[in-house]
Amino acid sequence: MQDTTYNLFEAGATPQLVSGQFIFTEGPATDKYGNVFFTDQPNNKIWKYDTDGKLSVFMDNAGRSNGLYFDKKGNLIACADEHNQLWSITPDGKVKVLVKDLDGKLLNGPNDVWITPNGDMFFTDPYYQRDYWTRKSSALDGEKLYYLAKNSSKPVVADAQFKQPNGIVGTADGKYLYVADIGDNKTYRYNIGKNGQLTNKTLLITQGSDGMTVDNLGNIYLTGKGVTIYSPEGKKITNIPIPEQWTGNVVFGGKNRDVLFITASKGIYILKMKVKGGDK
Repeated sequence: MQDTTYNLFEAGATPQLVSGQFIFTEGPATDKYGNVFFTDQPNNKIWKYDTDGKLSVFMDNAGRSNGLYFDKKGNLIACADEHNQLWSITPDGKVKVLVKDLDGKLLNGPNDVWITPNGDMFFTDPYYQRDYWTRKSSALDGEKLYYLAKNSSKPVVADAQFKQPNGIVGTADGKYLYVADIGDNKTYRYNIGKNGQLTNKTLLITQGSDGMTVDNLGNIYLTGKGVTIYSPEGKKITNIPIPEQWTGNVVFGGKNRDVLFITASKGIYILKMKVKGGDK
């Protein structure tokens, strides 16, 4: 089989450490300029890594945010785990609660979110017991994937058949959605239809993932032990090792969307790529 690794990045290239000052980094999201925003959940902050390589704190007291994604208006959608909500954060840091509960019951803890081209959202809701919660168990009957129509505050179940859904991403054309069941070590592909209807659920990869992204060739990037890249057909292309115990998430950033930005617990890393982001 032809080795396509070096169609993705230069031979011998390795991820470069940007900073190792964090506790557990997660949820990277890229704005329209190529700046990357990410969370340090235990420290309750959202950070910004700009296209010039400068780090700054975007928000303190960030609702213990985990996964992030930008909408077309430039608002940062955040999986605010502290009170199990979904937030919209304006560029100047003003918070609007999009989802506060599910029919009066607390969500497990929205984890990762992706927005379709028309503004609808899908988010995963696994249960991870947090030390800052007073509750000790879920109020719901499972860990599920949810769909939130644009301008709605009421999520509906998109798929309930998971052990522990986590990483999520879709393609820029809005045709495909990928969801990782980290609890079952599997990643699925769906076709996205009207009103968020998901069809043709396909087990694509026998690996789960904490976070994920796609490139403009349709390759899928999964995290955990480094970053593992799979072809659109689900065949493993390569693994990018990261010198930390756990790699949480990954996104394409930079002015040309050709820099792979990797969150790996205490450190964040970058790798210049020959491909670009394919999720928006």
